[in-house]
Amino acid sequence: MRVVVVGATGNVGTAVLSALQNRPEVSSVVGIARRLPDESAEPYSYADWVSIDIAAAIDPDDAVLQLTEAFSGADAVIHLAWLIQPNTHRDLLRLVNVEGTRHVCLAAAAAGVRTLVVASSVGAYAPSPGREVRGETWPTGGVRTSHYSVDKVAQEKVLDEFECSHPEITVTRLRPALIFQGDAGSEIQRYFLGRGVPVQLLGNEWPPMLPVPQGLRLQAVHAHDVAAAYAAAAVLGRPGAFNICADDVLGGKELANIVDHGRFLELPVPMVRATVAAGHRAGLVAADPGWLDMGMNAPVMDSSRAKAELDWQPRHSAADTVRELLDGMIAGDGAKSVPLRPRDGRRVHLPLDRPAHRSSTSSGEGTEVSERIDQKLLAMYLSDHLTGASAGSARIGRMAADFVDTPAFAALSVIEEEIHAERSFLRQLIHDLGFRQLRHRQAVAVGGEFVGRLKNNGRAFSRSPMTLVLEVELLRSAVLGKRGVWQTLADNAEHLGLEVEVFRDLIEAAERQYDLLEEVHAYARRRAFRKDRETFAAGSECGDA
Repeated sequence: MRVVVVGATGNVGTAVLSALQNRPEVSSVVGIARRLPDESAEPYSYADWVSIDIAAAIDPDDAVLQLTEAFSGADAVIHLAWLIQPNTHRDLLRLVNVEGTRHVCLAAAAAGVRTLVVASSVGAYAPSPGREVRGETWPTGGVRTSHYSVDKVAQEKVLDEFECSHPEITVTRLRPALIFQGDAGSEIQRYFLGRGVPVQLLGNEWPPMLPVPQGLRLQAVHAHDVAAAYAAAAVLGRPGAFNICADDVLGGKELANIVDHGRFLELPVPMVRATVAAGHRAGLVAADPGWLDMGMNAPVMDSSRAKAELDWQPRHSAADTVRELLDGMIAGDGAKSVPLRPRDGRRVHLPLDRPAHRSSTSSGEGTEVSERIDQKLLAMYLSDHLTGASAGSARIGRMAADFVDTPAFAALSVIEEEIHAERSFLRQLIHDLGFRQLRHRQAVAVGGEFVGRLKNNGRAFSRSPMTLVLEVELLRSAVLGKRGVWQTLADNAEHLGLEVEVFRDLIEAAERQYDLLEEVHAYARRRAFRKDRETFAAGSECGDA
């Protein structure tokens, strides 16, 4: 059978690809994502890939048409795509999560798909204080102060309507608990904690007492376990809702045992909520207090129906799953897709044929530099480029965030990942060559880039159509400058004890990035100065006239 996975590059989607590979009934898989992964890496190499925006910056009819074409010949569709961030773009979240689900449903019907499996959540359930175990018949009223919960309820209503309109299609909705795995450590830190919470420090020392909200009860499921349930649902075609969770429920004591000392301190929920709200407003915590509201009110789920009808069993306890997640967060683990990128840019997949930059002729921990090289001059040159890379990294990160609701986002996001990784690569290379980093110059460059954000480009309180044009022009120049440093290092690699092919690959990567930016520029310049066109409107691809 042929299975299509929508949203196949995140925490769950990546695991689902592996689970489908283990099902002998599945002969082919199509992966759909707005930002494509490294298709040569496992498990992404198992699928054929299509880049489709299901709702964010595309006309609804075009989204349904593209999805219908991708679903052609499929026996089952697994819909996992869900936008967690940015919290500040509430309309965008609703558009992607609810209307995106509607587009997937309409396309599945148009393509004649027999089975549609959709990712719902424990967050769809109405509040259920206490520890009474609830089955799938518990009402899906949601928690009104959680935008995630509200949208999950709305998604379930879309599925209800679709089931009534298309009884010929088997509709399955899985309602998992919190889904964790080690490789999602960096992703979960970005989405829920943010850069202001230095989780990596926990690798050195845990707090003497683990603070937890009073009355906390936590259910979790390992990503590979929930993936096995999705694969089973797609293959078996069982209709209805299924709770998916590990058997153990975690409270303060259990969570404290995971960090090895067993000591915990229960805090009043209003105090915790106020702290989360303040941290979120200050930009220190990514999650808003609605996530706490949902977590404190979610029911304890019974997964016996999934065990009976899907022949499913969790292979990981909730405690082991949380422990693995914490280890992954501390280490900054990830995988070779944009959503799952690791925290350390040096561990992000660069578009290189070989991971090492040292020549096979070099020895020792450092790289041996020939006496023919003016090391002082080269050190200054590389430091200047690292300064520029710091500003460029900050700029592309801001651009990707600012234009998340436009057709330019996919290209900008891919370039963002590569530029962050290349900056870390250059920093490490400077260290390996034994050169000093002028950190104050890099800090000034990032600060200057931040000040540059204050220009309004003719608009004080709204996004100027001209902004994307100017930003891309600046970034194109930066990418050409970056290509220059790779060319310089390639030409001098022999005397630096470096592998020349690495820099040739980086030159090619810079040229690909420039081509992507040219597509974005073409899209923007043909709209920014026209009164009859909307620069940021859906319905057009980058580069279209």
